[in-house]
Amino acid sequence: MTSRFLEACWRRPVDRPPVWVMRQAGRYLPEYRAIRRKAGDFLTLCRTPELAADVTLQPVRRFGLDAAIVFSDILTPLVPLGIELSFTPGPHIGNPIRHPSDVRRLTVPVPWTGTGFLDETLERVRQALDPDTALLGFCGAPWTLASYLVEGTTSRSFTRIKQFALTFPGAFAGLADRLADAMAAYLRSQVEHGAQAVQIFDSWLGTLGREDAREWALAPAVRLFEQLGDLGVPRIYFANGAGHLLDELASMPCEVIGIDWRTGLSEAAAKLGGHAIQGNLDPGVLMGPPEVIRQRTLAMLAQAPRTGYIANLGHGITPDVPVSHMTAFVRTVQESHHA
Repeated sequence: MTSRFLEACWRRPVDRPPVWVMRQAGRYLPEYRAIRRKAGDFLTLCRTPELAADVTLQPVRRFGLDAAIVFSDILTPLVPLGIELSFTPGPHIGNPIRHPSDVRRLTVPVPWTGTGFLDETLERVRQALDPDTALLGFCGAPWTLASYLVEGTTSRSFTRIKQFALTFPGAFAGLADRLADAMAAYLRSQVEHGAQAVQIFDSWLGTLGREDAREWALAPAVRLFEQLGDLGVPRIYFANGAGHLLDELASMPCEVIGIDWRTGLSEAAAKLGGHAIQGNLDPGVLMGPPEVIRQRTLAMLAQAPRTGYIANLGHGITPDVPVSHMTAFVRTVQESHHA
């Protein structure tokens, strides 16, 4: 059997939209919380292939999703570059980038090394998955990773990273290029060990206006995507908060654009015609009653293109979503069929 998810990425006809969810392996699942307690801390869980593989498979076993995304974090590949990373419980960078000289100390391993635990996790998951269930690898986009590196943690204002990019434009460009090259090597390694598609998360793209987004985020993302073109796997760009950038996104060298819930599906499909579209139910809808979830999901599917569409949320599932509500969303998609 062929993968419904991969076929949709290539904009080929499928019987119904494939469905998966960002952060689908996580705290809303009781089986995840049990393993998390066993592991102790988050990074240990990411770096223990047996546990990370089990966590990756949990939502696929429970919901019959069309794709699994390997369990990790966008910040873990920064450690091989020389970054001190901890979670307390949110991410904390012990040696942030604050000056051009800090960029020069970032070293990209050639060939890529330092994430062997993820290689093993991918191999374990691929072996356990049904052949028709796709396995996704992922990384953070250069702009999003640079934001964490300069801010030192999750930010609300993004003033430090913008100050750095405006004050040291050459150093910022060097940082973004270095991150693009590192993530390209990291994703190539994931594909070598079983990933059949890759998603680049630009979680903080929406913090930028058009001009800055073009220079600081989209250009480095293009550099990253172009280094993956020979792999022959679908490339997905999750452009969070980027409804104002649809015309810019239309020329991105990737197969799929993931959109958030603030952008209309029909508008995105019209402007991004050369790409498959992924999204975009508001994660908050999963806090509503199951019948409302069903109605909203059907309304989303009614807006979706007939081919080249992947059902998903417009951002990650939140930890407080009842499992039965996730079931309502997934089942609604699974029971839909193209006429």
